[in-house]
Amino acid sequence: MENPCEITEGGVTYRIAKLKGREILYDFPLMQEYLEAKGKIMFGNRFHFYKEDEPLLYKLCNYIIAEKEKCEKFKLDPAKGILLSGPVGCGKTSFLKLLRYLVPHQKQYQVIPCRNIVFGFNHVGYKTIEDYGNSSYLCFDDLGVEPTGRFFGKDCNVIGEILLSRYELFLNHKVRTHMSTNLNAGGLEERYGKRVRSRMRQLFNLVSFDDKSVDKRR
Repeated sequence: MENPCEITEGGVTYRIAKLKGREILYDFPLMQEYLEAKGKIMFGNRFHFYKEDEPLLYKLCNYIIAEKEKCEKFKLDPAKGILLSGPVGCGKTSFLKLLRYLVPHQKQYQVIPCRNIVFGFNHVGYKTIEDYGNSSYLCFDDLGVEPTGRFFGKDCNVIGEILLSRYELFLNHKVRTHMSTNLNAGGLEERYGKRVRSRMRQLFNLVSFDDKSVDKRR
C-alpha cells in the first residue's frame, strides 16, 4: 500500500504530510513544494507558482485532500467537482493537471480538452456523449471555446449534453466532474442555456483566479 504522506518523483521522495494515528495531517508548504517540482517535470523548468496565486492554490489543495474545516471555511463541498474559471493563460489547466497527484491513493481524474470531445463527436456521433457522460472521473478543459458539434448535418451542443448526463451520474453514483473555463456565469448561461447552468450549480464548486491574473504563457 502506498504511503499517502510521501510521493516519489524522479528518484526524489517528497513528504507532504504526517500520520497521527489514522489521520493524515497535510502541510501546505510541503504540498506546494511537491507540486512545483511536479510542475517542472510536466511543464518544464520555467514552471513556478506566482505569489498572487498561492491563496487559490491553498484553497484547491484543501479541497482535493478534503480537509473538512478548511472546506467549510471556503464554502467548498468535497462531494462536488471544481469549476475553475479565470482569464486566458492564468494557469487553470496546470492547476487541475497537478492537483490530482496530491492524492495518489485515490482514483485520478483524466483531463480532456472540450474541443477534442467535440471533434470526436463529429466523427462518431452520439456515442461520444454516451461515453463521456457515463464514465469515470473526468476533468473537461477549456469549457466554452469548443465549436458546435455537427453529425450527419445536425448541430449539437455536445458539452451541454454531456453535462446533463454527468449531472445524472453525480446524483446516482456520486461521481465528480471538474472543469476549467474562461467564461463567467453569464457567459456560461448564454453558451449552454439555463437548464445546464442550473445543473452546473449543483455539480460544481465555483472557484476562480483573479480577473487581473497575468497570462503565464507569455
